[in-house]
Amino acid sequence: RPEAAESVAMCRSAGIRPVMITGDHPLTAEVIARRVGIIHGEGEAIMTGRELAELPLQEFEDKVEQIRVYARVAPEQKLKIVKALQDRGHFVAMTGDGVNDAPALKRADIGVAMGITGTDVSKEASHMILLDDNFATIVNAVREGRRIFDNIRKFIKYTMTSNSGEIFTIFLAPFLGLPIPLLPIHILWINLVTDGIPGLALAAEPGERNIMSRPPRHPKESIFARGLGIHIMWVGLLMGAVSILTQVLFIDSSQTHWQTMVFTVLCLSQMGHVLAIRSEQESFFKQRTNKPLLGAVLLTFVLQMATIYVPFLNPIFKTEPLSAVELSVTILLSTIVFLAVELEKVIKRSQNSGLEA
Repeated sequence: RPEAAESVAMCRSAGIRPVMITGDHPLTAEVIARRVGIIHGEGEAIMTGRELAELPLQEFEDKVEQIRVYARVAPEQKLKIVKALQDRGHFVAMTGDGVNDAPALKRADIGVAMGITGTDVSKEASHMILLDDNFATIVNAVREGRRIFDNIRKFIKYTMTSNSGEIFTIFLAPFLGLPIPLLPIHILWINLVTDGIPGLALAAEPGERNIMSRPPRHPKESIFARGLGIHIMWVGLLMGAVSILTQVLFIDSSQTHWQTMVFTVLCLSQMGHVLAIRSEQESFFKQRTNKPLLGAVLLTFVLQMATIYVPFLNPIFKTEPLSAVELSVTILLSTIVFLAVELEKVIKRSQNSGLEA
């Protein structure tokens, strides 16, 4: 297929190693493999089914990582290839369409059967079915899977950081000799509106630009790996610190007034946080637009302002209108979290640049 070479190149950049297994003659297989980019350098070998049959499994495992093309291979030999790669610690996806491919499809970590030409037996043995029998679709599925997983991590990062920010705000104030900064209605509002609406909009976040140029994650890697757990703690602590700072600065005013300011600072800090975590490393100002998220942030901001400035909502949320200066101060304090997370991404980019150099 014309798109095969591009798909193979994308696999290589994504840390996925394509291996060709065919019943064709070795010379035919080599020409095709070089044309699509499966073989493109020195040290990448071709093995025939006869050579494979003569090799003991242990000896084959020592060579399997250098072999890119298997020619004149019988379907049942696919199982030996899958076992050897798995024994070397690789996560193996195997495609197949015949009855004899079923054992290898079953043994592979991800067995992919052909939807058009595949037999019922191969489809039953596989983990997924490729409806259009197109290799490029597998690559697109990898990209989409990475995007979904990234967005799950972003959702967890956002909601758990927001929750830890609320916990630190309420937990630390009494230890500093301060009254409880938030009322139950404030916490309920933040959990339902501030956490909920932008969090759902994160599902529409487009894939990052480097999504297909980074190595695969380990299958057993924790969802909190790569600094996610640390981020939840330090950003949550920063949110709590900014909220308590607001309380200290304005505690001389009435309790309802300074609680309104703390409530608003915490809410808007979370809005700044959700905008900053759209990417692990890329600056917010260079990212693609996510209209649902921007709309969710704007809606949340309008609703938060309504709890402050709509008169009949004041007694419900125990809030008071803020002056223009006070609102400006709350917005300014709320940007601290956004700027801190952007600074974290600058540090990550510089560290990665140093590693690449």
